[in-house]
Formats: sequence, C-alpha cells, structure tokens
Amino acid sequence: MYPPEPWHLRGQMYLSIFLIPVRSLPPLPEVLGAAVRPLSFGGRAAVGAAWVNYEPGGVLHYRELLSAVLVHERGRPRVSITDIWVDSVASMEGGRRLWGIPKELADLRVDTDGDLVDASASVPGGGAAIGSSLLRLKRRLPGRLPLGFTVAQALGGQVKRTPVRGRSGWRTLTAAWRPDPEGPLAYLAGRRPVLSLAITDFWLTFGRAATSPRVRFGGQENAADR
Repeated sequence: MYPPEPWHLRGQMYLSIFLIPVRSLPPLPEVLGAAVRPLSFGGRAAVGAAWVNYEPGGVLHYRELLSAVLVHERGRPRVSITDIWVDSVASMEGGRRLWGIPKELADLRVDTDGDLVDASASVPGGGAAIGSSLLRLKRRLPGRLPLGFTVAQALGGQVKRTPVRGRSGWRTLTAAWRPDPEGPLAYLAGRRPVLSLAITDFWLTFGRAATSPRVRFGGQENAADR
C-alpha cells in the first residue's frame, strides 16, 4: 500500500546534467511524445541523472536512481522521467498508479562518508549492474532556494501533469558516472556531465492535495467552496 498524494518527502539528491543527442534518447510513450518535445540545444537534449536518498521524516524513506529529460509542452517546460529505480515497493506502486512514473525495483546503495558518496544500482537478487557513481561534495552555496517544476508522464492514455514544490540547500559536486554500457542507461555511458549539483536537506511536496467537490444549494454554489 502507498500513501495518497501529495507525498511530502525529504532527503538528499545528487544530480548531474548531460547533453545527449536527441536521436540517442529513449523514446517517450506515444501519448506523451505527441504532447511534448525535448528541449534541444544544437541537436542535444538536457538529461538529468540523479541518485536520491529519501530520509525519515517524509511519508516514505527509500533510495532512488533516475534519468529524466527536459521537455516542453507548447513552450512550457516540463520534466519527463524515462528511467527510474527504487528499493521500495510502496514507492514503485504509488509512482506508477498516481503519476505514471515508470518505477522499477532495484538493489540500491547510496553510501556517504563525509563529503564522499558512493552509489550503485543493480537488478534485484544479485542481477546485472545498472550503474554506479562516485560523487564528491564541494562548496556549499549560501541560503536555501526554492524548487519548482512540473513532471509530465503518460497515465491511462493521457498526459498526467504533476507539480513538485519544495526548498533545499545546494552544493557544487564532482561526479564520475559509470552506467553499464549494455544496460538501460547505456545512452549515458562514456559521457561526462556538463554540470553536477548536490540538492541538500531538501523537503518537497510531490503531487496535488485532494479537493472536495463543490456543493450546490438551490442551483447556487456554496460560497465557502469558491
């Protein structure tokens, strides 16, 4: 069983941005590909790959590896998650059913030792490697900054648009990514990120709060429901 939306989450994220030839991107589901297009920079798309450690204090705590492409929908920026693994059944089922996020299960490790982070993911039960990274946190940037973006996924034959809002600290980061060249993240193999950042001690709200239906009395809306 998984929590209803919105999910309130907190933790650490280690993010790298790659510029990947658009022709090398994994295809989007048909209904989504008809609505959005990758944002192209000289024939290259911005792809974000991240390790996330969701910590106690949120509705769920688990580890995650994801890859997402920056797209636009009639000029509005969106994020579309193409590959994602978690080590929580509740997260997998909730992500798929609430928002159309194609989560799979994996054995994940995100170990920290001071400013050094050693992360890896593999198919459950001692299966093939998906990828690993060695990350080193650097300079801390001042203050805590807001986070805000919209995730666009395919769900039930339609495009599901999900807001994400939060706040976090930021640190610069050096990242060595080692995706399996024969695995699902092969399109990142041998590439260096153009930018890497640690999004530290974040809290975020993923999804929308449930809204009550408006009640009418004698053909008039209840003013309290406006």
